[in-house]
Amino acid sequence: MTIRNIGVLTSGGDSPGMNAAIRAVVRTSIYNGINVFGIRHGYQGMIDGDINSLLTTDVSNIIQRGGTILKTARSKDFMTAEGRAKAYAALKSHNIDGLILIGGDGTFRGAVKFFEEHTIPAVGLPGTIDKDLAGTDFTIGFDTAVNTAVSAIDKIRDTAEAHDRVFVIELMGRDAGYIALNSGIACGAEDILIPETATHIEEVLNRIEADGKRKKTVQIIVVAEGDDFGGAAEVYNAIRKRLPELDVRTCVLGHIQRGGSPSFADRVLASRLGHAAVNALITGNTQVMAGVVNDRVVFTPFDKVVKGNTPISPDMIDMIRVLSV
Repeated sequence: MTIRNIGVLTSGGDSPGMNAAIRAVVRTSIYNGINVFGIRHGYQGMIDGDINSLLTTDVSNIIQRGGTILKTARSKDFMTAEGRAKAYAALKSHNIDGLILIGGDGTFRGAVKFFEEHTIPAVGLPGTIDKDLAGTDFTIGFDTAVNTAVSAIDKIRDTAEAHDRVFVIELMGRDAGYIALNSGIACGAEDILIPETATHIEEVLNRIEADGKRKKTVQIIVVAEGDDFGGAAEVYNAIRKRLPELDVRTCVLGHIQRGGSPSFADRVLASRLGHAAVNALITGNTQVMAGVVNDRVVFTPFDKVVKGNTPISPDMIDMIRVLSV
């Protein structure tokens, strides 16, 4: 099948580097004589027919911008067969015969269902700060999000040192602790609580108490929002109940981790994968996500991408305890 018209969309949570990916898709398509259409507001825009032609000038001066020029959204309508049928009809009305989907696990779960019902070639790009997809060592936006968190935590440690305080800092990561783990290690956190390992709060409290007895009065505890014990508020309450004499503060970084100019690593990754996705469509390699494993572009079927992510190395978990001594 010859691809003549490609539609590109961003879906789910935004991540730094999405614009760089859009730019790569548009310019690689045009280089190969393929028309490109931007679909605004993700799957909902596909249903609503919010679809417009993109030229190379439309993606000028966006590689350094955070967010996404195509906007993004989550669509309840796309969860229904009627919504998906309407989306397919909108694509056909624009003669779109190939799709590039930039998003996370929800985007690809939607893709699996969509392509069970309607035949159209598609390639996905891993656009999520959470790094919670199988088939790639890194996702677009992860590096920037970690750097944003590291910068913020470093600043918090300064004020913690000034007041001899314990800070509990909550980072994003609904089901994955990659941001919390990497940020915490990079900032020398005394403890890191993530969904991939069970949190035994008594052990956490014992470590805080032991540190206090040896005059280590400043502590940074990083917790992923999806940790099994809870977020920053729950950990704060447990510390205050057990150790009321401590000066404890919380900080929830929240959506600051999704914004900002993408790092060079995210710009390069997004450009590389956007280019590869168009070439995959041209050669007939579809219903896959493009990723990078061991610095090589690889393609993983959508149904395998959403079934699991790259496991966290036990060495990194052990290292937390050693380096926090």
